Amino acid sequence: MRASTPKSVSEPKTPGTGPAFRLPFDNSFFRDMQGFYVPWKPEPSPAPAWVQFNDALALELGLEPAVLKSATGLAWLSGVEMPAEAAPLAQAYAGHQFGQFSPHLGDGRALLLGELIDTAGQRRDLALKGSGRTPFSRRGDGKAALGPALREYLMGEAMHALGIPTTRALAVIRTGERVNREGSPPGAILVRVAASHLRVGTFEFFAAREEEVMLRRLLDYAVARHDPALAKLSDKPIPMLEAVCERQAQLIARWMGVGFIHGVMNTDNMSISGETIDYGPCAFMEGFDPATVFSSIDRQGRYAYGQQPAMAQWNLARLAEALLPVLDARDIDVVERVEQVVAGFAVRFDRHWTGQLRAKLGLAAEEPDDRALADDFLQLLQREKVDFTLAFRLLSDAITGPDAALHDLFGRERPALSDWLARWRQRMAREGRTLQDCAATAWSVNPFVIPRNHQVEAALSSAVDEADLGPFERLLAVLGRPYETVESARPFTLPASPEVAAAHRTFCGT
Repeated sequence: MRASTPKSVSEPKTPGTGPAFRLPFDNSFFRDMQGFYVPWKPEPSPAPAWVQFNDALALELGLEPAVLKSATGLAWLSGVEMPAEAAPLAQAYAGHQFGQFSPHLGDGRALLLGELIDTAGQRRDLALKGSGRTPFSRRGDGKAALGPALREYLMGEAMHALGIPTTRALAVIRTGERVNREGSPPGAILVRVAASHLRVGTFEFFAAREEEVMLRRLLDYAVARHDPALAKLSDKPIPMLEAVCERQAQLIARWMGVGFIHGVMNTDNMSISGETIDYGPCAFMEGFDPATVFSSIDRQGRYAYGQQPAMAQWNLARLAEALLPVLDARDIDVVERVEQVVAGFAVRFDRHWTGQLRAKLGLAAEEPDDRALADDFLQLLQREKVDFTLAFRLLSDAITGPDAALHDLFGRERPALSDWLARWRQRMAREGRTLQDCAATAWSVNPFVIPRNHQVEAALSSAVDEADLGPFERLLAVLGRPYETVESARPFTLPASPEVAAAHRTFCGT
C-alpha cells in the first residue's frame, strides 16, 4: 500500500465564482500516513444531481453553500472531477464483526477526499460514501443506494440536534444510475464529515500484521489529532486508551439516554474520536426493553439496547490488545495497567449513565439513592413496555403540571407509578431549586420528538419509491428542534402501533 502523489487536477472554471472557488484541503493523513491507505479516485457519476445539501454544515466548515452547490461543486462531490487540493484515498482497517475478526476490511465503498479546518479551528474529514469500488471492496460494487444515504443524513442530523457527538452529512447526491440491490434502487453518494475516520479496527489492522513501527506512527497521529495534550508524553498508549474509553463511555450513555440502538457495534464502526459513525441498521427504541433489537442480522441480540455498554467495553479490550505491541507486554505492571483501564470502562459508563438518569428525572444535586430511584422507574416502564421517550417527556411535564397524561401510559402498573411519583416528589423537594429549574433540566435531556422508526421508513419510502422528498424534509425539520414543545410537531411524537413496532426490522445499507 505504498502511497504516491495523485496527479493534480486543474480547477474547473465556473462563471461568476472567481479564483477563490476552491476546497481548501489540508491533508495531514495523506501527507503523514503513507502506508495506511491506497490513493484512489472515485468513479464518476453518470448523471449527478443534488438530493439534499446541508447549508448549516457547509458554513460550519467555512464553505459558501451557494458556491459549493454550483455545477462545479456537484462535479467535485460526485467524482466527475477532483478539486486541485484533493488527495482521494481509501483507508486500511480491520475489524471484529459480530465477534469474528476480519483482518482486511478497509474503505470498500468510501473515499477520503481530504481534510478541512472548520470555523472553530477543528480538523474535519470530508469523505464520499458510495463512490465506487476500491482495492478494499472485495466482491462489493462500492456503491450506495439512495435510501441508506438519506437514512444516514437524517440520523446524523437528528443525533447532532440531540447533542450527541456524530458524523454528519454535507450532502446526498443522486448518481444517475441504479444499483444492484433488491428492487434496483437509485444510486447515491453520501458526502460525510467526521472528526476523523480512525477506528479501533485501524489499530487492529497493523497489530494483526505485527507492524510495530506502523502502530507507533498511527498512535502518534491519533494522539496529535484527538488528544494533543498527550502529544509530549513519552508513554502515550495507556493515556490514549483512557481518553478513548472516556469518550466512548460518555457517548454510549448519551445514546441510551435517548433510546438509540446503533445496531452494528463492530470494532470497525467504533471511532477513536468518540463520534457516532456508520448509521446502518440503527433505530430508536419505543417500548422500553433492554433486550430490544431491530437489526435483521443481529439474531443473537449481541448489540441490543442494554448490551451496548458491554459491547463498547469489549471493543475497547480489542483496542487495548492492538496497543500491546507498542507497550512492554513482558512487564506485568504494564499489562495490569491496561487491564485496569479496560475494566474501568464500566465505572466510567456507570458514572455517566447515572448522570444522564439523574438529569432525566430533573435532578442536579447528587444523593446516594438517585440511581435506585431511576432504575425503579425504568423497571415500571419495562414491565408494561411503556414508550421510553413519551414517559420521560411526560414526567418532565409533571414537574410543574398534572401527571394524568403520564398515568395514561400505564395500565395495571398505575398504583405502582403513583407510589413511585410520591418518592420522586419527596426527592425533588430536597433539590434546593425551584420546580421550574428542575423542569428545565429534565426538558433539556428528554426529547419531545425523536426519529420514530415507522416515520423514518415512511419518509424514506416516499423519497425513494415516489421521488417525493416532502415527507423527508418535513421530518428533518422537526428533528432539528427535538427538545422544544412544538405543537405542529406533535403528530411526529406518536409511537407506532404495537404490531408495526414488533415487525420493524432494519438492514445494513451495504
